[in-house]
Amino acid sequence: MGRRSVLSGAGKWCLARCGLLSAAMLSLVLAGAPARAAEGEVAEPDGYRIDGYRTPVPKTLKGARVIGADEAEGLLKAGTAVFIDVFPRAPKPPNLPAGTVWRDPTHMTIDGAHWMPNVGYGVLSPEFEDYFRTRLAKLTSNDPAKPVVFFCLKDCWMSWNAGKRALEWGYTHVIWFSDGTDAWQQAGFDLVKATPVP
Repeated sequence: MGRRSVLSGAGKWCLARCGLLSAAMLSLVLAGAPARAAEGEVAEPDGYRIDGYRTPVPKTLKGARVIGADEAEGLLKAGTAVFIDVFPRAPKPPNLPAGTVWRDPTHMTIDGAHWMPNVGYGVLSPEFEDYFRTRLAKLTSNDPAKPVVFFCLKDCWMSWNAGKRALEWGYTHVIWFSDGTDAWQQAGFDLVKATPVP
């Protein structure tokens, strides 16, 4: 079914008559503007995403399988995959007044998932790269063929980056749960309080 034009007949006439639309552009309006068919499509970058982490993401991650909430639940129940939550951890604000008690904000995740905060940035410090690499190896029992599911939130590039990095490190069964905990909750599944992987 084609899109309905939101312009009234008089509005279309004015746009054309007043010279604001060419004849070709008017035909697009009348036809439902097929030029918008690719709206929302995001291309995979060649490298890592290094800014704008909470913006629309691609539908794919080259070399990985992309899944939704139902398939994620099936994998979790089967116990065959390692689930890695890469949601970032809020840093302690600098220069807090003396005596201020700092409490990390609560982060909720999928029950059974491992929270590895801050490993989804496009550029990792040597310390965070080592943390990510060594913990991932431990969680997969040093098996690069072990299925690993990376997730964060909907429209979060951090899980995309983490999956891409794992692929570059030689992991062969990377799975990207692109809509993450947002889709998980929307499907009616519960979340639990997360504790970072030490």
